[in-house]
Amino acid sequence: MIRLQNFIGSEMEPHLEALGGLRIRVFREYPYLYDGSLEYEREYLQTYLNSVDSCVVLAFDEDQVVGATTCIPLSHEGSEFQEPFIRVGIPVGEVCYFGESILLPRYRGQGLGKVFFQLREAHARSLPGIRTTAFCAVDRLANDPRRPLDYRPLDGFWTSQGYQRRPDLQAHFVWKETTEEVPTSKTLTFWIKSWPAL
Repeated sequence: MIRLQNFIGSEMEPHLEALGGLRIRVFREYPYLYDGSLEYEREYLQTYLNSVDSCVVLAFDEDQVVGATTCIPLSHEGSEFQEPFIRVGIPVGEVCYFGESILLPRYRGQGLGKVFFQLREAHARSLPGIRTTAFCAVDRLANDPRRPLDYRPLDGFWTSQGYQRRPDLQAHFVWKETTEEVPTSKTLTFWIKSWPAL
């Protein structure tokens, strides 16, 4: 039986190592191919600990963290996240940024991805002034030779949740892939959903 629990801001700190380990494990898969470290994860997740308005939802199977999803006001994120929105005139203060939505393989396909969106959107609705929710995904070529034969893009699922891909909203992040000697920059494109009022 999967148990979901919300953690606001620093409430997540006792589970930081588990969340960091889960991110490393899941994002090592295609399309991210992330060759991560817990040291980097601690630094990355500190942003969520420092924000009183961040929300981390963890999925537990008994005491094991098997999934997670995160969100935070974009105004609490780094400039590399904010810059694409500033460039096209979307006020940063009106955006709630959705970070990862990750599950170990055996827990996928059971509807938790949809629940993760619902929980993050509910949190966004609790924040004053939010009118847009957004997340980004790494861009890969359709014929990327590293793409597994059974890989299924999530574009259709994201569209079904009301999100629109915005090619004019792109960010660049640096990480080391499993096949790389050194970290390189990758392009990620944002998907957004605008609300009359949250």
